[in-house]
Amino acid sequence: MNKQSLLNAIDIQIQWNRMISMMDEADVALLHSSFSTVVSDSRDYAVILLDSKARSIAQAQICVPAFTSSLPAAARKMLEEFPLEELQPGDVLFTNDPWICHGHLPDFYVIVPIFNEGRVIAFYAGAAHVSDVGGRIDELTARDVYEEGLRIPPVKLYEAGIPNAVVFKILRANTRYPRLVLGDLGALVGAGDIVARRCREFEADYGAGGIDRIGEEILKRSENAMRQAIAALPDGDYPAAIDVDGYQTSTHIALSVCVRGDEIKLDYAGSSPQRADASINCVSNVTHAHSMFAVKCLLARDIPNNEGLFRPVRTVAPEGSILNAKFPAPVRGRSMTSYHLHSVIFEAMADLMPAAVQAGSGSFWWISCAGQDSDGEPFGLHVLPNGGVGATDDMDGHPVMAFPGNGTFTPIEIIEHRSPLMILERSLRVDSGGAGRKRGGLGQVIRIRTHGAQNARMTLRPDKLTHPARGIQGGEPGAKGEVWLDDKALPLEPFVLNAGQILTLKLPGGGGFGAPTDRDPQDIARDIANGYISTLCAVEIYGVARKAH
Repeated sequence: MNKQSLLNAIDIQIQWNRMISMMDEADVALLHSSFSTVVSDSRDYAVILLDSKARSIAQAQICVPAFTSSLPAAARKMLEEFPLEELQPGDVLFTNDPWICHGHLPDFYVIVPIFNEGRVIAFYAGAAHVSDVGGRIDELTARDVYEEGLRIPPVKLYEAGIPNAVVFKILRANTRYPRLVLGDLGALVGAGDIVARRCREFEADYGAGGIDRIGEEILKRSENAMRQAIAALPDGDYPAAIDVDGYQTSTHIALSVCVRGDEIKLDYAGSSPQRADASINCVSNVTHAHSMFAVKCLLARDIPNNEGLFRPVRTVAPEGSILNAKFPAPVRGRSMTSYHLHSVIFEAMADLMPAAVQAGSGSFWWISCAGQDSDGEPFGLHVLPNGGVGATDDMDGHPVMAFPGNGTFTPIEIIEHRSPLMILERSLRVDSGGAGRKRGGLGQVIRIRTHGAQNARMTLRPDKLTHPARGIQGGEPGAKGEVWLDDKALPLEPFVLNAGQILTLKLPGGGGFGAPTDRDPQDIARDIANGYISTLCAVEIYGVARKAH
């Protein structure tokens, strides 16, 4: 049988879908074999297929999208240290270096070469946010990365299938929850076995080099589609700037989107300098990754994630700025900065592409609870609640949903089973969605206390307490976030939730799109009936009384 070298559109779609299905299967395996709530419930991980040149060509459909950019770049960096010709079946490369991976120590990266008949035919790339890497228990106040925990340079976690006992021993000795950390790492590696089997089956069906052939087509066609979308835009420089909460003082994010022909440069000159007193710095690969996701949403939202989409797009930020921090800057809470990049990109492009942009979103927050269980074993629980998503030209924002990530809320049954916490309330937050022709998504209210006489050691990382999610195209901002311990505002530091105290979290809403007075009266009436907005909001912000006349 003559194995095809020229692929038509149908062949490409069938084979590409098959590879995405492979990664979906690996995703499910990782999800169900992981140990910590941050992986098994919040889904803070990704599994990606790379071709033999370590270029991303397929990703599971429910994965952290920004990893599509940073995982292949990290793989190529690790392959500089462990060249392809020196690898053997059973090797697993590993690192958590923020300047190689995704910008902070808890993100563990593994790269597995997939062999068939003595040849490397692809790579499995996996990333997962583990529950602990040692270091400080607070999220935001380290002075350098050394205070934030254990940093392991690129190593072979397994060599020819034999575990590196020294690396595992170091991990076990330097994490507060070794069972969770090593369990998640094992799940991350194990998911690669499924991908390896499916890749060999793929070659059996499509011949030697079949993955590279379809990969080349995916990359080429995706790049062409992105270039065509960019070329349809008028050349020019499109500036925007926003201020976000940061830590104790606001962070300024400045951007100029420079469109030239079929290429885009995102220039973050003018943004705040890196901080030596707060863990909110971004390394350049994180800035690039989160920028790429926003650009994809604007210009190629229907094309599955792959590296070809990003070839025409370049990201630059001054070295030493908060978006290109120099080693050894503290970086643990870098999402306090990186999760706002989509907002400034959408604002820059709002007048040029009004139907494609989105208002600011209210996600995400980080909650952790630590202690010892009834057997005296240390436990760590992590919950990633979300506020509302920003509205778009044709749709209200979704309530309590992640953007630009896709993390989910840990089920209440899991929270109450694995910790001394009890969830008293989890409800939609009335009037929290930014008003607009399309309303921002609602945030949520979460009220927590402990079981009986137990206490709980807690750490929080909220956002948008000072600067709310911004509206766009005349839309109003969403409601700011609030954190209360009984009747007092809570500082952003680790604290003990004592028996009898109630912790109240009011997560921010998403921004609105368009002028509130342009909202359809039927939509307003439906919002009132559903309890999404109050009658007072309808009158004072949406102008219902004025419309009635």
